[in-house]
Amino acid sequence: MVYVIWKYWTLLLGAGYDPTPMDTVHRMLELAQVSDKDIVYDLGSGDGRIIISAARIYHARAIGIEADPFRYLFSWVNIIVSGQIKRARVKFGNFFSQDISNATVITLFLFKPTNNRLKDKFMQELKPGTRIVTYIWTFDDWQDQTSVPEQRIYLYKIEKAMDDDVSCAQENFSENC
Repeated sequence: MVYVIWKYWTLLLGAGYDPTPMDTVHRMLELAQVSDKDIVYDLGSGDGRIIISAARIYHARAIGIEADPFRYLFSWVNIIVSGQIKRARVKFGNFFSQDISNATVITLFLFKPTNNRLKDKFMQELKPGTRIVTYIWTFDDWQDQTSVPEQRIYLYKIEKAMDDDVSCAQENFSENC
């Protein structure tokens, strides 16, 4: 019973804990064409595998946002152990209340209703050209740019945003970003 509560209490925030398989992590980052010029955000980052991979393989700056205190600490330790402390970090909290405006790539493995709740946030905060990669769950009324159907990976691109103010550039990757 304790295990079930630990694994699924985050359903209240929009997703349970089910780590993305590593081959899927790599394919998601490839599909988004992540590079060293990107700032990758993983919303509901769990153990940090996506942000660590983005930093280690693609040399991107990567930020995870995690609401579960245990997973937050676990991913923080994983970042340190992986040697990616200069390129990757994790923030504790609810991603709905975090500023993600400096993202160039967003990765998601959340439930469809949560994805749909994020659409307004994305349109208000993200710059045109920002790529959003989802695993399994899509967005209602948004057409993906491309996909890997056999792995259920979907790539979307923000075409225009409501607010083009960017508060944190790549070169200013700091605690305030």
